[in-house]
Amino acid sequence: MDKFLITGGRRLEGHVTISGAKNAALPAMAAALLTPEPVVLRNMPRVRDIGTMRSLLDELGVDSSVTHEDHGNRIEIEARQLLNPLAPYELVKQMRASVLVLGPLLARFGQAQVSLPGGCAIGARPINLHVQGLEKLGAKIRIEHGYIKAETTGLKGARFAFDTISVTGTENLMMAATLAEGETVLENAAREPEVVDLAALLNAMGASVEGAGSETIRIRGVARLHGAEHPIIPDRIETGTFLVAAAITRGHLTLEAAEPSHLSALVAKLSEAGVCVTSTAPQSGENRWGSMNAECPGALRASDVTTGEYPGFPTDMQAQYMALMTQAEGSSLISETIFENRFLHALELMRMGADIRVEGRQATVRGKTPLSGAMVQASDLRASASLVLAGLAAEGESVVDRVYHIDRGYERIEEKLSQVGASIRRVSET
Repeated sequence: MDKFLITGGRRLEGHVTISGAKNAALPAMAAALLTPEPVVLRNMPRVRDIGTMRSLLDELGVDSSVTHEDHGNRIEIEARQLLNPLAPYELVKQMRASVLVLGPLLARFGQAQVSLPGGCAIGARPINLHVQGLEKLGAKIRIEHGYIKAETTGLKGARFAFDTISVTGTENLMMAATLAEGETVLENAAREPEVVDLAALLNAMGASVEGAGSETIRIRGVARLHGAEHPIIPDRIETGTFLVAAAITRGHLTLEAAEPSHLSALVAKLSEAGVCVTSTAPQSGENRWGSMNAECPGALRASDVTTGEYPGFPTDMQAQYMALMTQAEGSSLISETIFENRFLHALELMRMGADIRVEGRQATVRGKTPLSGAMVQASDLRASASLVLAGLAAEGESVVDRVYHIDRGYERIEEKLSQVGASIRRVSET
């Protein structure tokens, strides 16, 4: 099992290139199931979850190939036929986003068997909304032996309102509705940039999706979809993590291939905390993304934050922000509204000297407290990032265990950090 060895106290300075967004790449790969023609995805991040999704597509009988490019990978997916409609537990348990194949399989092939994902370290993430929405579109669904078994002789457009906002639920129903007869209206839909990116791919494939990025999405079903080529948007959470890395080390980082408009809530909070973040528009038509600069010229100030659905403060940045607040002057209150069990990293930060009190879905962070290197272990993807950030700011050496979590969503994070001055290396235990 791999670990990171980090010696803290070094100021980060230089340029970092942001990778494609994992949470946009995964639904894009699932969308390729909607057509027998090749779908080419560029700017694909080199992370573990992409490999897991490729394994799932292979299990279904789908061909895929990878080509390394200067910026990210190029993945071509061709779902000419379906050999097996089964998404097995062995793969789904590794990555809950595997459930995204449910809608496309059902819409194109009329059948699907997808394992229920099971528990999650950061709290319950039920997929009942996926099931209810697909049933509204006319699917017959039953739960047997831990699997969702779905079938249809043809989906029909319908109006469906989400009781609570669900990103993967919105994506699943949006994909299914592209091949349904008639119009589907999704209300209280997720507004995340990843949903907008998926809609852009679907429309490039010949779908008719309107309103992505708003609370109401309209999809007019078509008879068939065709192949397309699509670049994946930059990863806003990786971008945010490096913005915090610059601040917590009192450094200065320039983040290339970033999309500032996706990070408005985070940038606003960082500004309140004394972090100076500026952005630059793309310089040419060939580069559709811009860049961001972050530095902290003065003292960090405590600032409260409450997570929320986009465009609110992202729950996936809560752990990293908590690490930053340990180095801010004063007390900050961090409220988590999305997941009920997403403060596991707080205990590990406390092992490093942080003063944090957790009560239910709120955590009070008292700063500024000196952090010291310690042995800590990650409980999930974003928790692992917060521990790496704390290690960068701590005195002495930290050992971050279970970094397979961070490999799920960050592309070579230790290499990117090393290139801008961090003392971090990966060690493997056999």
